[in-house]
Amino acid sequence: MGVAVGMDALSERAAMMRESVQKSQTISDSIVSILGSFDHRLSALETAMRPTQIRTHSIRRAHENIDKTLKAAEVILAQFDLYRQAEGKVLRGPQEDLESYLESIDQLRSNIRFFSSNKSFKSNDGVVNHANNLLAKAISKLEEEFKQLLSSYSKPVEPDRLFDGLPNSLRPSSGSPGNQADSSIKALSNNHSEHQNSNLETAVYTPPTLIPPRVLPLLHDLAQQMVQAGHQQQLLKIYRDTRSSVFEESLRKLGVEKLSKDDVQKMQWEVLEAKIGNWIHFMRIAVKLLFAGERKVCDKIFQGFDSLSDQCFAEVTASSVSVLLSFGEAIARSKRSPEKLFVLLDMYEIMRELHSEIETIFKGKACTEIRESALGLTKRLAQTAQETFGDFEEAVEKDATKTAVSDGTVHPLTSYVINYVKFLFDYQSTLKQLFQEFENEKGTTSQLASVTMRIMQALQTNLDGKSKQYKDPALTHLFLMNNIHYMVRSVRRSEAKDLLGDDWVQRHRRIVQQHANQYKRNAWAKVFSDPIE
Repeated sequence: MGVAVGMDALSERAAMMRESVQKSQTISDSIVSILGSFDHRLSALETAMRPTQIRTHSIRRAHENIDKTLKAAEVILAQFDLYRQAEGKVLRGPQEDLESYLESIDQLRSNIRFFSSNKSFKSNDGVVNHANNLLAKAISKLEEEFKQLLSSYSKPVEPDRLFDGLPNSLRPSSGSPGNQADSSIKALSNNHSEHQNSNLETAVYTPPTLIPPRVLPLLHDLAQQMVQAGHQQQLLKIYRDTRSSVFEESLRKLGVEKLSKDDVQKMQWEVLEAKIGNWIHFMRIAVKLLFAGERKVCDKIFQGFDSLSDQCFAEVTASSVSVLLSFGEAIARSKRSPEKLFVLLDMYEIMRELHSEIETIFKGKACTEIRESALGLTKRLAQTAQETFGDFEEAVEKDATKTAVSDGTVHPLTSYVINYVKFLFDYQSTLKQLFQEFENEKGTTSQLASVTMRIMQALQTNLDGKSKQYKDPALTHLFLMNNIHYMVRSVRRSEAKDLLGDDWVQRHRRIVQQHANQYKRNAWAKVFSDPIE
């Protein structure tokens, strides 16, 4: 009985579960049906809305295109506005505001680049042509402004300003009378001193301010615009014509003359010697002050355009350099004579002193000819000086002066030659450089010693010949004793002793003693041979 009751309960539960499953299935079928209906409705709605979406997208794209077009128009209008502003400044000219004028030219170039790159603009070609014409007018006005500005600040440098840039040891005294290019310079060109020249090589020179520093940046900006416009040749011509004449006038005021070889040949030696002394100082002033100052001006104005700077500098200075070097060439090629040796050495010395500065100041390909001309003059002076040595040696040996020294004392030729040799030793370092020019295998010191010994030997040979003019043998030996003793004594008291050496001194002292003994022997023989009254 109890089992029957449990079975009934299970049956009831099973029936209930079947009923629930059936209800769930019915609900699921209803939901699927509803969802299917939604899908159909959504699909219909999407189909209905598609034309609206397409219209909305088209409107959005149209707005975007309008925005782009407006922005492009704004850019073009802005360019036109900038162009009109630049045009107004260009038409007014650079006199009122040069910096603003230069900015307007840059703006014109920017406008041209803009319209040239925007080919879609219908009036593009017309605008570009108009802008190019305006730019050409602007550059033409710039040329005039550059010329006017450069001319107004380009003035010849007065000699006093140049003297102020010299070291104290080279400045003329304030009380120097007469023309500043003559009397003041002349006083500087007298006594040669190796110590003085050594100090001059390390002395400080202060080039004059040729153009005010505040003006140089403006000239640089003008030059830069002209170069960018392709007007290098016009720029070069303006600079050369303006600065070269001023440069030449500065040298003329200083006292520089244009002299030919014929002019030099016709001059009296005293006049020529003074002009050579002046030339040496003109060279120093020109290179260390004027040329150095002009190089600074060129480098500032043409900064960033090195080849143009070099070319302008070369063309401005070429004529002045030619005038200075041509005088040196005329001296180097003139008839040689012993008295010219020392001025030749002075001229050679200044060219050697200025060599490194010439190489630095006259840098670049455009200045090659100037550098070569300066170096050529240096070598020619060295060659002429060396040839003059040979001439002097030969002249001493062949001197045929009949000046009689009746008492057998020192002959004028002896004192002249000894003073000449002693003076040579003021130029020892210069002579060593000179001998190096010819790359001989012997050392420069031994070469100088060899030259000195040959001159002394030539003097002795000539004295031997002159001694034979005496009929009295005693006077012959007295003459030789006195003259050779003078030579030995002079050598011992000068730097020549170090060069000729103790052997030379001792050997010639023995010769002096031999002539002294011969003189005494002949003199006493004459005394003993004379009859006693």
